[in-house]
Amino acid sequence: MSLSLHAGKAAKASRRILGWWTLICLLAAFGGGFMAVVVGLAAALAPTAVAILWLLFIGFILYFFRDPNPQPPTDPAVIVAAGHGKVDHIDEIDEPEFMGGRCHRVSVFLSVFDVHVQNAPVAGTVAFIRHQPGKFINALKVESAACNENVLIGLQSSERPGEKIAVRLIAGLIARRIVPWVTSGDTVERGQRISLIQFGSRCDHYLPLTAKIEVQCGDRVRAGETVIARR
Repeated sequence: MSLSLHAGKAAKASRRILGWWTLICLLAAFGGGFMAVVVGLAAALAPTAVAILWLLFIGFILYFFRDPNPQPPTDPAVIVAAGHGKVDHIDEIDEPEFMGGRCHRVSVFLSVFDVHVQNAPVAGTVAFIRHQPGKFINALKVESAACNENVLIGLQSSERPGEKIAVRLIAGLIARRIVPWVTSGDTVERGQRISLIQFGSRCDHYLPLTAKIEVQCGDRVRAGETVIARR
């Protein structure tokens, strides 16, 4: 009896060890095979994914830099929007550089999905242009006009003698470049292209206090077309 005591336990232990290691090896082999398949698929699909991302990028850039032809109203008593986007602030403000004092301000926010070409709000002569270096805080904030990089374009209206209209092009968190297409002394027609802001930004309009504002906060406007004020 003593010779048979514990008989077979070693065999059972070997079978347990072999069973666990067999399971571990099978799992490792399965996992390795799965990873190999994933890596192989990734390697095979990588060029396709890169091509798709590149095409999406090209499509976005072409969409962003679209440049529709405006249809400006012929009524000489109106002032049109200079930028595409959403009116998000209307107030009175002092603008001493060109307007020479108190004036209306109509501020339009341009998201990355809006057209970023700006158009002349009135016919006239470019009497003032000034680039101001600055910060690049989020253009969603109206106060970005006071500290962000911007370009101020002042127009001497030919539609109403003595009238001044100014447009401030404001860079934002993403917009890092403002490209004016006019210089001091240039003559422009209402709706004529005057500048480009690259990516999200803001466009402020400075109008005489005698002008009657025709838009409200929340309105969407189209550059060169939407009437924002009447004389």
